[in-house]
Amino acid sequence: MNLLIKTFHGLEQVLADELKALNAKEIKVLKRAVSCEADKELLYKANLHLRTALRVLVPIETFTATNEDELYKGIYNIDWSKYMKVDNTFAIDAVTFSDLFKHSKFLALKTKDAIADQFREKYDRRPDVNVENPDLSINVHVARDKFTISLDSSGESLHRRGYRSPGHKAPLNEVLAAGLLKLAEWNKDIPLVDPMCGTGTILMEAAMMACSIPPGRNRKSFGFMNWADFDATLWKQIKDDAEKQISHPKTNIVGADINPKAVDLAKTASLNARLNRQIRIMRADVKDHEPTAKKGMIITNPPYGERLQKSDIVKFYKTLGDTFKNNFPGYDVWVITSNESALKHIGLKPSKKLTLFNGPLECKFAKYELFDGFYIDYKTLKNKERRKNYE
Repeated sequence: MNLLIKTFHGLEQVLADELKALNAKEIKVLKRAVSCEADKELLYKANLHLRTALRVLVPIETFTATNEDELYKGIYNIDWSKYMKVDNTFAIDAVTFSDLFKHSKFLALKTKDAIADQFREKYDRRPDVNVENPDLSINVHVARDKFTISLDSSGESLHRRGYRSPGHKAPLNEVLAAGLLKLAEWNKDIPLVDPMCGTGTILMEAAMMACSIPPGRNRKSFGFMNWADFDATLWKQIKDDAEKQISHPKTNIVGADINPKAVDLAKTASLNARLNRQIRIMRADVKDHEPTAKKGMIITNPPYGERLQKSDIVKFYKTLGDTFKNNFPGYDVWVITSNESALKHIGLKPSKKLTLFNGPLECKFAKYELFDGFYIDYKTLKNKERRKNYE
């Protein structure tokens, strides 16, 4: 079967590398997605192990349509009895990038009508829609006039790891946080600091990576579990194999935040996931944070400035840069922010800058290398003899 795996802009290659580690074949990097060939085992492993995946889709049909009648016929012509029974429930998730079909709710409604009408004609009954916990989740994607209809093997979005308290919304998506760690090439042997950790998403994802805990470990269900061909024995074997790989090494993962409520939520999340031994979290202002190791890495998501005056956010980012330079020599610092103009006031020259998205916000993920002691930039030296004098 072919898999179409969704992710965020900028994380496509990271996701492709994750699939390669799972021995996926014919991997293709697409826009906000990666495709590959897979069997049932890889389908299950992808949902359990992929840290930068949002959904694992199984495309079943493609067609073109330029109006609602052609859309209806395209959906109706699919034999839905191959994928569900009349007693099953279903839900539609529609995504559109088309001037012909501008409204996702309209797409979902027409798809629902076509499926229901097909079952009513065959069985004189129709399946019910259940948007909360459907037996079959169907994804409709349209780009211009091309439709791709897929079965959603994930069900609920894969960013929901299960360590958050019900109703708690973190400012940083878990998939994006995992992507930041992988883009920064962090590993468990590198001391990690997030001095503005908020509710601890970066810390949690780092600890799970360090312990080889699959991101889908705590999920109770996936969409594929409701499919007629679900192999419970194979799924149990994959889960058991994953459990055997989990370890709890000593790590140096430290977070701090000035907001006491955020700190409490971060500590609760680490306790829920039994990662409180891997993560140390404290209440502190970023400018007062002192490292516990001489060298390491900072990955942080500072305020973007939506609720601050321009002068305040400029002052904050200047303070941030001074803190990094004075308190963290020898560290690599990675900062993600949607406020690129404020980022310029950090007073450091980035060695790398990547474009990512945090929800609808376009962000820059910038790397700063903080050298310990006097640093010579060899590019400024005019000849080999001068370089030699400094070596």
